[in-house]
Amino acid sequence: MAEHDSSVMWFRRDLRVRDNPALLAALDEGPVTGLFVVDPALWKGAGAARRAWLAANVLELAERIPLSLKYGDPREVVPRVAAGRRVHVAAETTPYGRRRDDAIGEEVELVATGSPYAVGPGRVVNGSGGPYQVFTAFARAWREHGWPEPAHTPRSPDMEPADSHQRALDLLHTAVEEAPFDLPGAGEEAAWRRWRTFRDGGLADYSTERDRPDHDGTSRLSPYLHLGVLHPRSLLADLDPSSTYATELAWREFYADVLWHQPRSAWTDLKPALEGMRYDEPGDAIEAWRTGTTGFPIVDAGMRQLRETGWMHNRVRMITASFLTKDLHVWWPLGARHFLDLLIDGDVASNNHGWQWVAGTGTDASPYFRVFNPVTQGIRFDPQGDYVRRWVPELDHLPGKAAHEPWKSDTGYEQDYPRRIVDHAEERQEALDRYQAARR
Repeated sequence: MAEHDSSVMWFRRDLRVRDNPALLAALDEGPVTGLFVVDPALWKGAGAARRAWLAANVLELAERIPLSLKYGDPREVVPRVAAGRRVHVAAETTPYGRRRDDAIGEEVELVATGSPYAVGPGRVVNGSGGPYQVFTAFARAWREHGWPEPAHTPRSPDMEPADSHQRALDLLHTAVEEAPFDLPGAGEEAAWRRWRTFRDGGLADYSTERDRPDHDGTSRLSPYLHLGVLHPRSLLADLDPSSTYATELAWREFYADVLWHQPRSAWTDLKPALEGMRYDEPGDAIEAWRTGTTGFPIVDAGMRQLRETGWMHNRVRMITASFLTKDLHVWWPLGARHFLDLLIDGDVASNNHGWQWVAGTGTDASPYFRVFNPVTQGIRFDPQGDYVRRWVPELDHLPGKAAHEPWKSDTGYEQDYPRRIVDHAEERQEALDRYQAARR
């Protein structure tokens, strides 16, 4: 193209200026029109928390660079804005995103550079050229494959003036104003501050602290990674690739790879072995689970943390997911959908395959017969009961680990904490019986 032609940079899950190869590729062609499209299909499908978090980060990016904010079906909006110019993007890897981009690519020249991952899904393959089925083998090959250094940051990018739809602006501002709780700081600078604080203060103890919901031992970067406010490659440049934190980033890349190869697994069982599994119809117990009133303190604490902050500690995500699938015998997509409605880091690949890992229908080598005991898990990972008391004030009078077993205390229920809705030992056996029947 001629040196002074212009192009479009369509931002999606890459809401940043730093380390953004697609933006650099667009700038190589001359002045760039920055574009973000509020897609009604995605907007309506997201809960208030996810909409607010997306909106806050889009508006923060629009403060940094001129960004034209549009509303409508991207298949119509993008060709109209492009007007014959090239459109630069980071490659989309979700089933919906791939279908949308394929359709738009028939109307405009869509140039994909990079992806939201250190190693793009589909790139790490085994000796026979197929995908890895097990995480440990994937992680080893992922490290061996490696990833590029972070891309440089343009000092003063040459951007065309923004031309925004009022409807898009109104939707985004209203979403932030109507956020159901206080959001974390949005935008690149907030993300980088969070990373530096964690890197300098929390990374050394991460391998032991990450399982403790009563401590602030995790990076809390998943909401930023989800929207590409910072890129995993930028974090890996600061890390020993063999570190526990790098391994956790690898899990994110593994689940994206699984979804890339098996798009159906977003909402159906990855492994067909349990297709005959008998599940219960959702009833009153589901509402108790959603509202954090099951009578199991660690489960209730997690579900309330989710509802009140849009985030839940990962160990507790596993405990609450196990309770729904193994104690209440509910098929995992119902839980995955509830999480995606509320989580500001709600990512289809990580969320839904994490649920399948717990449910026994996904990638894990130790399948259905792993049933988390919510009481022993609570005592092990929240030994002093601090996490439970923080989120379940009805138990704040019970000291230490007594908060995990109010039924053992004479005063356990004096603040109207609900009684247990099921007997865990009985439901565990029921889950195992159903597993054996499905296997037969």
